Amino acid sequence: MAAAAAAGREEPPLGLEAVVEEAAAAAAASAGFRLTAVRREPAVRLQHGASGLEPLAWSEDHRVSVSTARSIAVLEQLSDVHSGGQDMVIHRTAVPAPAAACMLKVGPKKEVAECKEKFASSVDPTVSQTFMLDRVFNPEGKSLPPMRGFKYSSWSPLGCDANGRCLLAALTMDNRLSIHANLNRLQWVQLVDLTELYGERLLEAGYRLCKADTPCGELGDFPEFQRRHSMQAPVRMEWSGICTTQQVKHNNECRDVGSVLLAVLFENGNIAVWQFQLPFLGKESITSCNTVESGISSPSVLAWWEYEHNNRKMSGLIVGSAYGPVKIIPVNLKAVKGYFTLRQPVVLWQEMDQLPVHSIKCIPLYHPYQKCSCSLVVAARGPYVFWCLLLISKAGLNVHNSHVTGLHSLPIVSMTADKQNGTVYTCSSDGKVRQLIPIFTDVALKFEHQLIKLSEVFGCVRTHGIAVSPCGAYLAVITTEGMANGLHPVNKNYQVQFVTLKTFEEAAAQLLESSVQNLFRQVDLTDLVRWKILKDKHIPQFLQEALDKKIESCGSTYFWRFKLFLLRILYQSMQKTPSEVTWRPSHEDAKILVSDSPGMGSTEDDQEEGTSKQASKQSLGDTGKGVDIDDTAEDSLHQSSDSGGREPMVEKLLEIQAQIEAVEMHLTREHMKRVLGEVYLHTWITENTSIPTRGVCDFLMSDDAYDDRTARVLIGHILKKMNKQTFPEHCSLCKEILPFTDRKQAVCSNGHIWLRCFLTYQSCQSLVYRRCLLHDSIARHPTPEGKMFLGPKGAGLGLFNFDLQNGLN
Repeated sequence: MAAAAAAGREEPPLGLEAVVEEAAAAAAASAGFRLTAVRREPAVRLQHGASGLEPLAWSEDHRVSVSTARSIAVLEQLSDVHSGGQDMVIHRTAVPAPAAACMLKVGPKKEVAECKEKFASSVDPTVSQTFMLDRVFNPEGKSLPPMRGFKYSSWSPLGCDANGRCLLAALTMDNRLSIHANLNRLQWVQLVDLTELYGERLLEAGYRLCKADTPCGELGDFPEFQRRHSMQAPVRMEWSGICTTQQVKHNNECRDVGSVLLAVLFENGNIAVWQFQLPFLGKESITSCNTVESGISSPSVLAWWEYEHNNRKMSGLIVGSAYGPVKIIPVNLKAVKGYFTLRQPVVLWQEMDQLPVHSIKCIPLYHPYQKCSCSLVVAARGPYVFWCLLLISKAGLNVHNSHVTGLHSLPIVSMTADKQNGTVYTCSSDGKVRQLIPIFTDVALKFEHQLIKLSEVFGCVRTHGIAVSPCGAYLAVITTEGMANGLHPVNKNYQVQFVTLKTFEEAAAQLLESSVQNLFRQVDLTDLVRWKILKDKHIPQFLQEALDKKIESCGSTYFWRFKLFLLRILYQSMQKTPSEVTWRPSHEDAKILVSDSPGMGSTEDDQEEGTSKQASKQSLGDTGKGVDIDDTAEDSLHQSSDSGGREPMVEKLLEIQAQIEAVEMHLTREHMKRVLGEVYLHTWITENTSIPTRGVCDFLMSDDAYDDRTARVLIGHILKKMNKQTFPEHCSLCKEILPFTDRKQAVCSNGHIWLRCFLTYQSCQSLVYRRCLLHDSIARHPTPEGKMFLGPKGAGLGLFNFDLQNGLN
C-alpha cells in the first residue's frame, strides 16, 4: 500500500518565536467562540492518592475509573427520575488491589530463587544494583517500599460482559494484568489473570515467540533474566471494537458471534493480542492469543487504529516510544471475517527527538472535502500535541502530520477526546485545560483551541488527570489543592470533580438529533437536561415544540420515552422537599379517621367523602407510574379538597400526572404491537415462552377511542390464524373434542365441563387437582412426556412444550 507521508508531512517549528506566534494565532482564533465551564456537584473525595499515568477513564456505560494507590474507584453516573435533588447521582464501588505481589514466571521457582540470590550478592555493581533497584524483579520491595496500587485501567466497548456492559482491564504497579466485571452492581469479580496465563504460555514455548527463534540462554545469565521479565511485563493495554461474525451451526442455522480483542504492550516492544468470545465469562471465553513484534524500543503507549473504507474494515496498532517515534503495526485478523490489515508498518513520526509519547487517541471522522471517512491520530508529546490525518484514496494511504505548539508551559499530564465530534482536551499539572477543535481544510486540517482555567471554577488546584464523558457533556478532573500564599499544601486531598462542557440547548439538540436513540447510552446529556428542568421547574418551550414535531413526523418510541423522561423530571421538580429525613422512623401515632373511630357515628355521606379523599390521594401518589409525592403535598391536597378548591400546584401536578399516564399508555400499546408482530411472524419465539396473545389483543381492542389501523389489521391476521388451528384435547368421559373457547373451563359437545389450568391451559380431567391461581403464566420446567400444545389464549402461535403436573398449583 502506497504511503504519501512526505508530501503531507510538516516539520513542527518548536522554537520560542514559533510558540509566541502560535499562541497569538490561537488567541485570535478562539476569540470567536467561548466555552463556559460550570462546576457540577458533587465532588467525590478519593480515599487514596491517584497513581499511574492517565489515572482517569470514562466508559461507554457511564462509569468513571480512577486508579489509586490501593484500589480502582469506580463512579457510575445515574439518571434517577425519582430524585428531586439537583446534584449528580453517583453510585460508587471499588476494585481492590491484590494483597499478594505478582511474581512473573521466568522459570522454576527453585532456580529463580537461586538466581535472585546470586544477582543480589554479585560483586559486579552493575548487576547487583540494577537487580536490587528494578521493581520488576523485586515487586515486594524488601528495603524499598512495596509496589501497591494501579498503573493503568482500560474499559472495553459496551456489551462485553454477561449483563451487556463494559469490562474493566486493570494493570497493577507490580505488573499484574487482570479483567474484572461488575455483575451484581455492588461487587467487582476478577474473571481472569492474563499475566499468569501469558507466563504459562511462554514457559511452555521455552520463552520463544516461534519455533524458528534461536534457543534461549540460561536463566543464570543476567541478560536472559532481564529478557524473560521484559517480555511479560505489561506497559499498556487497549480494547478494540466489537467484531461480529456469523457462525454456521449443525442445522445450517446462522448465528451472530461477537468477539473483542485486547492488545497488551510489553516492555520489550512485543504486543500480545488476546481474542475473547462474547459475552466474556472467564478463561473458557479466550479464543486465541497471538504475539506481534513492534520493533520499537522503550515503548510507552498503545492505541487501536480502526478504519472503515468501502465497507472494508482495517485495523492496526499505534505504538508510541519514550524516545519519540510513533508508528502503526499491522495486526493479522484472519480469524475475524471481514477485517483487513496493512501490508507493512506505517511510520507516523520517526524522529528520535527525546520527546516521550505520553498518550495516543485515534478518532474516526468524516472528511467533508474528500467525501469519505478518515482517522485523526493525536498524541501528547511533552508540552506539544502531535496530530496525524490518515486518509485512504486511490493512490493509497495518505499521511498528513504536524504539531500543535504553544498550548501549555508544562508537559501534558493527561489527554482525552470526544469521539463524536473529534474535540480533544489536554491538561497540565498547573490546572489549565485546552480544548482543541479540528477544522478540515483542502489539504489537511487545523486546530482552533481555547483555554479553560480550572482555577476560575474550582479555585487554585493542581490537576492529575481528565476524562470526557461518552457524549461530551461533562469533563471529569482529578484535582488536589494548589499553592496558597506561595506555599504548597501540607496534605493533599484527591478529588474527582465534574465540569460541564455543553449547555442545556446543545444537550437537548443532540438528544433530538441522536442516531443512537437510546437514553441509557446518553446519560450525561439527559443529566444536563434533568439539572436544567429541576432548577427552572418547567420544560422550555422550544424543547416541547421540537419534541412534538419529532413525534408527529417520526413517531419513534425513542421520542415518546424522551417525553416521558421530561414529564417525570418536571413532576419531581414540583415536589416539596420533605421536612424530615426519609429513612428515619417516625414516632408519631398513626392518624385515625373520625368516621372509623369506635363509638362515633358515621353517616353514609361521611364514608363516601372519606373514600373519595383516599382515592384522590392514591391517584396523586401512585408509585406504579414511576413518580412519587411526599406527605406534604398529600396533606395540602387533603386540605384543599376539604375547603372545596384546589391549589394551583396540585392542579399542575394532576395535569402532569395525566400526561404521564397518557404517554405510558401509548408506550405500552406500542410494545404490545411489537410483541404481537413477533408472535405473528414467529421469528424469535423460543421454547418455554408463553405470550398471552388473546389477552393482548383484547386489551388493545377494548378501548374504542384507540383507533390504530396497524394494530387492528395485525390483530385480525392473528385471530384468523388462531381460528384455523385445532387443539387435540378430548374429553375423558365421552372422547369428544374439547374446543378452546375459554381459558377458565372446557366444555365438550355433550356438556361435560372441565376446569382449565391457568399455567398450562390444559383441561384438568383428573379427580385430584387444585385450581391454578396464577393467570396468564407458563410452566417453566417441561418434561419429555409433556404434550405438544398449539397456541391458545395465553400461548404463542408456535409449538411449545408444557408440563401438566408442574402446571398444577
